[in-house]
Amino acid sequence: MGIFFFYNYRLLSLLEREDWPALAYYLEQKIFVKGKYSNRNVRLLASSYLVISDYLSVLKLENKAVLANPPVVDNNVLVFGTARVLSRNHAEAAAFFKLHLDNGKLKTKDKNWARWYFGFSLLLSGAFKLAQPEFESLAVNSKDALITGLSSYFLYNSISGHSDNSAECLAAAESGRIRVTNKVKNRHGWKKEVEKNGSDIHIAIIKKYIEETGQWLFND
Repeated sequence: MGIFFFYNYRLLSLLEREDWPALAYYLEQKIFVKGKYSNRNVRLLASSYLVISDYLSVLKLENKAVLANPPVVDNNVLVFGTARVLSRNHAEAAAFFKLHLDNGKLKTKDKNWARWYFGFSLLLSGAFKLAQPEFESLAVNSKDALITGLSSYFLYNSISGHSDNSAECLAAAESGRIRVTNKVKNRHGWKKEVEKNGSDIHIAIIKKYIEETGQWLFND
């Protein structure tokens, strides 16, 4: 532990101070100058860029990482994908998530969230009918309470009004709502689910929708 702290003192101190511009500069030197395209370095730099709303730099990092260490992009697909969502390139975001879902290289947890973000990107681009089956499947089958709840919420509040089969859409939403409320029981249980993943950037950027989903689930 002492050796780890010694070699990572600068990184840890910047993280503790939440000095994101300085952290980004520090990591740029490690990655771009020294060529250390590790999963941790790339994830932290991309996340730092997101915090300071420098979405273009996230995409530039991705372009360099895919040449230097291709697996690192699959391992951080949620960070690179959310940069496209935040920059409002919704159709591009949907295509990005679909590409990485199809290549079969994502870890199970990342795959589930990539599926949700694929549906979310379709929704934001106005492709409600394409988003519906994605969210219906997640509402009915996902084992993650957050994914199930969010999918159900958007089916009920956003997609049902644009659906060719609103009854099916609302039935899936209700099924998902029941599955979540049976699992987490109450609003406190929902908050605990959020706290489990609260430090992840792909969770942090949708906190508003998570809050709205909790209110909808428990009729607050």
